[in-house]
This record gives sequence, structure tokens and C-alpha cells, in this order.
Amino acid sequence: MSLYDDIIDHEHYQSKKRPHMSMLNRAAQFSPFAALTGYEESIAETARLTESKIELSEDALEILNRNLNMIEEKISEKPFVTITYFVEDSLKEGGAYEEVSGNVTKLDTFNRLLCIYPDIVINLADIVNIDTE
Repeated sequence: MSLYDDIIDHEHYQSKKRPHMSMLNRAAQFSPFAALTGYEESIAETARLTESKIELSEDALEILNRNLNMIEEKISEKPFVTITYFVEDSLKEGGAYEEVSGNVTKLDTFNRLLCIYPDIVINLADIVNIDTE
């Protein structure tokens, strides 16, 4: 004889006041609860890697300046270039290097900016490489 022999054959209780709960609603009562909202996002942000900005050598700076002078001479022709530049991360220290290709529309040596069609503006101090055709 088991502990539940006296109630095993009884019919399941149904409330007369409340409707029967569906299996989906019943399961929702036991769904996981996120006590620390934003915790997963915070961990993912901490794990995201950034790069440090590299300092160019004198030779690399000379090549970069030579390419910028060539672009300035041919600015009316809107020369096509591929530029690698550093973009600072807005959330943490460091950043990432990005590469963009396009026609140079403006080279502002006073404000130290280079504009590439259509709306890309790059600070000259962030450029690490320029490939021209």
C-alpha cells in the first residue's frame, strides 16, 4: 500500500469560480526571471576587444604626407583612394581600424580633415595608410 492510495482515484479539482488555465499560461508562471537586467549586455561589452592607436614611424609619416600632397595637387580630379584610419570607441578605451574607399571631395589642411564622397569625414591625425590608384 502506497501513501497516495486513498486519493489516487479522485477526480482533479476544478474551480467553479475561475476558468481552467491553459498549458501556455501555466508554463509562463515558471519562466526564468532575470533579476539582473542588463547583466548579459554588460558582460558582452566587457569582453569586446578594442585596439590601441599605433604611433607611425618617421618613414610612414613621410609616405603619408607624400600621398596627401599628391591628393591635394589632384583634388580637382577627385582622386579615388583607399584609406585606413583609426576610429575611437565611444564606450571604452581604444578603438578599431576601419578602411574606406572612395573619391576625395575635399582636403582641408587648416582643420586637418579629409572628405570622401558621399559623407565620410576623416581627421588627418587618425589616418595610418593611404592607397592611391
